[in-house]
Amino acid sequence: MGNNLEKYTDVVNCPVRNVLDRFGDKWSTLVLLLLDEAAVMRFNELHKAINGISQKMLAVTLKTLEADGLIIRTQYPEIPPRVEYKLSERGSSLLPHIQNLVKWANTNFDAIEESRVSYKR
Repeated sequence: MGNNLEKYTDVVNCPVRNVLDRFGDKWSTLVLLLLDEAAVMRFNELHKAINGISQKMLAVTLKTLEADGLIIRTQYPEIPPRVEYKLSERGSSLLPHIQNLVKWANTNFDAIEESRVSYKR
């Protein structure tokens, strides 16, 4: 196998797999898209906006996105505490790629669904 393909077959060190595993889950892309639209959101706003996500899963998702530097969490020293989330510069640079994927998915969804139905035996 050529050197170019080896970087993709290394499960642990492949940049593409590693990055997609982190934000390609069920909720992360949606959080990033919401923060792109709203600029800044609080935890409860995100929770209300995302139908079906538990508070625990939202907290885990936000921590993962923050750990990867895709969002910025700001906690204000108020009572009650106020925490806001917004896209980081890195997260903003990812958005055009996610939006292209969303556009591609919307364009191809019906055909993919038809393929899935015809594939079932």
